[in-house]
Amino acid sequence: MKGFARREFQLVLLRRMADYQPDLVAGAMRSLDASRTEMRQVNARWQRILRSRAFPGGERRLRMVLGPPADGAERTLGDVTCRTDWWDLPLWPDLRFEALIGPDGAVLHEWLVRPEGASAPRIDGVADLRPWSCVVSDVAERFPPARHQADTVPSRWQVGFTAPGEGSAACSYVAHFVWGLLQTVERDSPRAVSP
Repeated sequence: MKGFARREFQLVLLRRMADYQPDLVAGAMRSLDASRTEMRQVNARWQRILRSRAFPGGERRLRMVLGPPADGAERTLGDVTCRTDWWDLPLWPDLRFEALIGPDGAVLHEWLVRPEGASAPRIDGVADLRPWSCVVSDVAERFPPARHQADTVPSRWQVGFTAPGEGSAACSYVAHFVWGLLQTVERDSPRAVSP
């Protein structure tokens, strides 16, 4: 896809993250030598590409933009065998961009993940959940049983969990993710819940 590659794809991911973490996004944009105007233009172009009948869809679109995946594996979901492909992105060297691809080549889900076998950050409590420090699986594994919920925007995800709050009372929290990367954590309700 002429003029659209990993750098531009990372700007597309950053565009949604700017709603939550504008300062982190500004730093990432500087590392890509990109301006806000360019990020808006790239995002607008990406939206046209997604809606265009002239460009291939699904996994073919990702391969045109990101090149061949760094790795992949088959994944069985019920009676359906899908494929998971991973790409490395320079902005997040400890993570990979993962696409779950259906048998027909459609992209069913996509987000940033920690590579299998890689060490997750140390999370002793909610205070350790800093923006951009964790992916969905890091939080879900640290605070079981996590409650997963997709947002109304495809790039967003929420994980509800219970953890010790102030004092020893257990509190309910919601972690908000964009493209699988932690953006913010907030108390779900002001009152304590039973452990």
